[in-house]
Amino acid sequence: MNKDYVALLGTKGGPAIRPGSSLPTSNLICLNGKQIVVDCALGVTKGLVDQDIQLRDLSLIFITHLHSDHYLELGPLLHTAWTAGLKTNVDIYGPEGLDDYWNGFLASMKADIDLRIEDEGRPDLRNLMTFHVIDAGQVFEQDGINVSAIRTEHPPLVDTFALSFKTDSTHVVFSGDTAPIQALEDFARGADLLIHEAMLEAALPALMERVGNGSDRLMAHWLRSHTYAHDAAITATKAGVKRLALSHLIPSDDPDYGPKDWQDAVKGHWDGPLIVGRDGLKIEL
Repeated sequence: MNKDYVALLGTKGGPAIRPGSSLPTSNLICLNGKQIVVDCALGVTKGLVDQDIQLRDLSLIFITHLHSDHYLELGPLLHTAWTAGLKTNVDIYGPEGLDDYWNGFLASMKADIDLRIEDEGRPDLRNLMTFHVIDAGQVFEQDGINVSAIRTEHPPLVDTFALSFKTDSTHVVFSGDTAPIQALEDFARGADLLIHEAMLEAALPALMERVGNGSDRLMAHWLRSHTYAHDAAITATKAGVKRLALSHLIPSDDPDYGPKDWQDAVKGHWDGPLIVGRDGLKIEL
């Protein structure tokens, strides 16, 4: 059996990319030999291929919430997998409304899809995808893998979820996007790995300047809807997790800040193993 692992395909918080920046949030988790994609931001397709994943073998995808830096490339990923030989069903779990995105993508690509079916003899892409609306509670159970969800605090969205992946031997939790919430401490209790979003407090004013077309409402969104690194560390400590990985980093592309700043931010709040996320990082479980 293949060894379980998580690959952080994209570790940037927010949808924008700039020269030298990392890519927005996407992940791959492999449990009991099953490959599971968690979030599909810009770059997810190349990120999966860089992990030696055969796109034609995709079968299971989870989307934590409907912000573009978590699902923008879902349609292109599935279309590219189809052109790479996908002919079996893919189950996609996500918030209500995700199927509207998919239907819009199909409409935008109708001419290409119809042409490839007729000209290349491919199966109909539209018949290969099954969408499942998730809610808090158990979401999925199959092949010895149990996936459950809780709602997070990420206003103005309501259908935003943290996800727990459990097998008989492994427990991994993705915080999703969230302000600090006590419910996550219980949800992640004793996990082998907590992958938590994180902001660097001192770096936010400079990030506002780089964004260029935001207002004080953007800063207000960050403060009410996301988690400082030290608060992520507090959550990890209270939950008693074995390892903490910081991802969905805000910012991830400021040359004035690097891994040491993230390490310093959690000092005094977390004394366990810390992983500062970077694109393509593979974490063995």
